[in-house]
Amino acid sequence: MRISYNLDQKLEMKKIMLLGSGELGKEFVIAVKRLGQHVIAVDSYKGAPAMQVADEYEVINMLDGKALDTIVKKHSPDIIVPEIEAIRTERFYDYEKEGIQVVPSAKAANFTMNRKAIRDLASKELGVKTANYRYATSLDELRKSVSEVGLPCVVKPLMSSSGKGQSVIKTENDIEKSWNYAVEGSRGDIMEVIVEEFIRFHTEITLLTVTQKTGPTMFCEPIGHRQERGDYQESWQPQFVSAEHLKEARHMADKVTKALTGAGIWGVEFFLGDEGVYFSELSPRPHDTGMVTLAGTQNLSEFELHARAVLGFPIAEIVQEKVGASAVVLADKDGINPTFTGIEKALEHTGTDIRIFGKPTTRPYRRMAVVLTSGDLNDDVHAVKNKAITLAKEIKVISE
Repeated sequence: MRISYNLDQKLEMKKIMLLGSGELGKEFVIAVKRLGQHVIAVDSYKGAPAMQVADEYEVINMLDGKALDTIVKKHSPDIIVPEIEAIRTERFYDYEKEGIQVVPSAKAANFTMNRKAIRDLASKELGVKTANYRYATSLDELRKSVSEVGLPCVVKPLMSSSGKGQSVIKTENDIEKSWNYAVEGSRGDIMEVIVEEFIRFHTEITLLTVTQKTGPTMFCEPIGHRQERGDYQESWQPQFVSAEHLKEARHMADKVTKALTGAGIWGVEFFLGDEGVYFSELSPRPHDTGMVTLAGTQNLSEFELHARAVLGFPIAEIVQEKVGASAVVLADKDGINPTFTGIEKALEHTGTDIRIFGKPTTRPYRRMAVVLTSGDLNDDVHAVKNKAITLAKEIKVISE
């Protein structure tokens, strides 16, 4: 499908405010800077990864609505791009009224920053297939919800990121421990959890979905991934999905993103089991499992796709060019000024690259870097994945 554009249209520099400045934000900043844009990176601490490549930065508590209003007024951005959940997102509606573009939209940011809103939208309003679920705001309510959903079940904070606070309840003895863990891992000021039926699935995928201002909704090839402690450990692309299940997943992704409105890339997660495809979660921004696209698996990485969609630039096509994988490098203790060993050895291998995020501090299980591997389209993607895992284990994080 060919789309017509005004060839005389000038490239305008937009002022983009990035709310949350982690490793995903860093790659997004690099992508929009290559397209001539100006970026203000915002986070709760100085020296965050995206701040290192942005034009300006601000350090605030993004859950403080007044502080958020202050920096928006100070910089008068054309576009606001949220990268994390812990933001006073209800302020976005007012920003949109002021003429600021919120990515993908104020509605999308508000709904997807809270698992309750997005799950109810998908299940109750749109009729998308999901796991059976309940909510709980206390330990007693959690016990009741578990009895209704059944064991085993999964507990997640309504607001969290990277799997923090997520656990599986296998017996009644696990309930109190899971409640405490969920509360500790919750981001923001919402003390509520979602309790989900445990789906017997054989495959877990991320379907990167691109919505555009003028062009059609587009899809990347499915990404497979594995999690520990609720956080992704490695991902690979493409993950084989039957034509029937892929069509169903794309239909669900299209339905939910259209309801949320706006332009940008979405990480839509699904479980594939014997009973079909289940919608799991959705992120209105580049997805951590999508870092595999930095291995050159596609003609455009997820960050380049997001940049084009946000700016309203055309995306002619998304082409799978290689098989690839990513594997995370984790810290194992609290510390500062991290350095790395084993990088030279890992880079001796063909089809290998590394991204060091530049985080100034470490803590147990914190993602500090990612190893990327790739191969020809006819190569075994699981062999490429195992190579990434092996090389990631050779890299050690040393901190003071």
